[in-house]
Amino acid sequence: MIKKILLPSLLLLAACTGSHSYKKAEDAQDAGREFIRASLDGDYEKANFYMYHDSTNQMLLDKWKQDYDRMAQDQRKQYKDADILPINIQTVNDSTTSYTYANTYKKDTTTIKVIRVQGDWLVDLKEILQSRK
Repeated sequence: MIKKILLPSLLLLAACTGSHSYKKAEDAQDAGREFIRASLDGDYEKANFYMYHDSTNQMLLDKWKQDYDRMAQDQRKQYKDADILPINIQTVNDSTTSYTYANTYKKDTTTIKVIRVQGDWLVDLKEILQSRK
């Protein structure tokens, strides 16, 4: 009796959460690429999954999302259609990689840091703040 009630309840709960299950990044390049692609596509739930969670990173991602949401539809499409152009991916040490890229729509160069935290590769956006000083 319990199995008949518990299993459907768990399946319903899982279906109602609305969260996607994303594959953990295998390495720094994978984390950087997944984060950048999600950002270009406007998929900020996915970008958030690949981001190191602290207040500064959350603030920066929220700002990116606000800017994206304000864009005209045709500009969003240009970003979605853009290819990632890796410029320089440099291993700093065993837990930090610097990932510099542009995209085919906007040629602006951006550098993010990808860090390994408790075995997971995550994007740390604070590198953007450092490069603007």
